[in-house]
Amino acid sequence: MLTRLKAPREGKLAKQICKVVLDHFEKQYSKELGDAWDTVRDILTSPSCWQYAVLLNRFNYPFELEKDLHLKGYHKLFQGSLPYYPKSMKCYLSKTPDRMTSERYQIGNLKRYYLLNAASLLPVLALEVQDGEKVLDLCAAPGGKSVALLQCAYPGYLHCNEYDSLRLRWLKQTLESFIPQPLINTIKVSELDGRDMGESQPESFDKVLVDAPCSNDRSWLFSSDSQKAACMISQRRNLPVLQIELLRSAIKALRPGGLLVYSTCTLSKAENQDVISEILNSHSNIMPVDIKGITRTCSQDFTFAPTGQECGLLVIPDKGKAWGPMYVAKLKKSWSMGK
Repeated sequence: MLTRLKAPREGKLAKQICKVVLDHFEKQYSKELGDAWDTVRDILTSPSCWQYAVLLNRFNYPFELEKDLHLKGYHKLFQGSLPYYPKSMKCYLSKTPDRMTSERYQIGNLKRYYLLNAASLLPVLALEVQDGEKVLDLCAAPGGKSVALLQCAYPGYLHCNEYDSLRLRWLKQTLESFIPQPLINTIKVSELDGRDMGESQPESFDKVLVDAPCSNDRSWLFSSDSQKAACMISQRRNLPVLQIELLRSAIKALRPGGLLVYSTCTLSKAENQDVISEILNSHSNIMPVDIKGITRTCSQDFTFAPTGQECGLLVIPDKGKAWGPMYVAKLKKSWSMGK
């Protein structure tokens, strides 16, 4: 059963909410988020409230656009001080649900900006990539986080992996749209099962990002096929198994002393806190890294829900701050022997 929503813009077709998914989320998230769920639900089911951040491309820097954004009242994201925030990354956002037009893909022409959910930059910044490091983006499509990583630093080696062939094409097109050819040549793009990466490239990377396949709350709510949605919900309980396997592979691929960031775009505790708890309980060589400071520094732009974890944070959509859902956890591989 589908419920029609009011069109977010005049002249646009209305999006439809899948009641099967909404009812499922209602039962789960009203328990996990309590009273906060009412506001989160109102935002998630109202595309007219959604906000889009503008990440400027340092490889084709749009100076005039930056001036226009200032005139329109956009402000720079992360105006507060973060322990790691490279000057080369510039992202602007508006407090109103204003969405710029996406630039068209043109072979040989670099795009000037990337539109994204601002919360998706938090995993990138948590990774603290430095020039010259070897970095693995294990589940890289559609490529926004890979592009953001390259706005922060020049890794010595960036490996972007995507198992799904259709999404792999999307990833390649994104990279070609934002990254100059000389730098593209230093990026390896592969179509491997991420669960096998640790065995094939053990202890090879300084930093690993696992932006895991998850039950994407925003897109699932607008599933056009109710039967398909019901099938996805029934398979949802299997996702944590895949996520844990991907993390275990990532841990093997990470060198001792290296950092790993895990992220999802779901509110689900089973795919977020429970996955990280399982990893911490089963790997004696993996240590949690405290990122609570981000919740204090970024409270101006984001609303956070309690996670019960020092190493994990959860961005929830809120009025005037319609970012997320985005869960981020930060881990470190110790030098001691472990599983």
